[in-house]
Amino acid sequence: MVRQAQIFLIPHRSRPLKTIPGLLFLLWFLAACSKPPQPNAAIRVRQNDPLMTARNITMLFSDSGQLQARLTSPLMNRYGGEDSYSEFPDGFHIVMFGPDGQITSTITGNRGTSRDRTRIMEAWGNVVVRNESKNEQMGTEHLVWEEGRNRIWSDVKVKITRPDQVLYGSRMESNESFTRYSIGNPAGTMAVKKDSI
Repeated sequence: MVRQAQIFLIPHRSRPLKTIPGLLFLLWFLAACSKPPQPNAAIRVRQNDPLMTARNITMLFSDSGQLQARLTSPLMNRYGGEDSYSEFPDGFHIVMFGPDGQITSTITGNRGTSRDRTRIMEAWGNVVVRNESKNEQMGTEHLVWEEGRNRIWSDVKVKITRPDQVLYGSRMESNESFTRYSIGNPAGTMAVKKDSI
């Protein structure tokens, strides 16, 4: 048992010989009560526990010194090992930048992971991708961003909302700025001008 104590020494002028033995006894008593920590008494980390936890974080992604994306999240858990990764259990927000530094698209989700070795990020739950310049957005429940290949894709149902139409599909693949994409099994409604028929 380790005890911490504050000792205040108050000198007594009348009994100097009695104070020294009392002080020595007090120091011996305190030393006897405290044991040095044992090496096996260290805090044990379970295998599934994160190595690090951080709140209100910002991560930057770059390639050859050029900023590609900025990720913000209220909570990040960092895990180690061969397949080290970061987890964002309370949601995240990603802003993608073009070569000129302008915002091209954004990605949000309820939960996400980012794998270090493969440079792949996955998002789950209410995932929304927005193309800011075209005013288009895509919603899905699962999305994968392959940073090294500059592409995003989903293997589940997607909904793409444009200013003039809504499209549905069974899957989607796009560049990471969501300017060029393809949809599997597309369906939806489209507004057509009367004089264009």
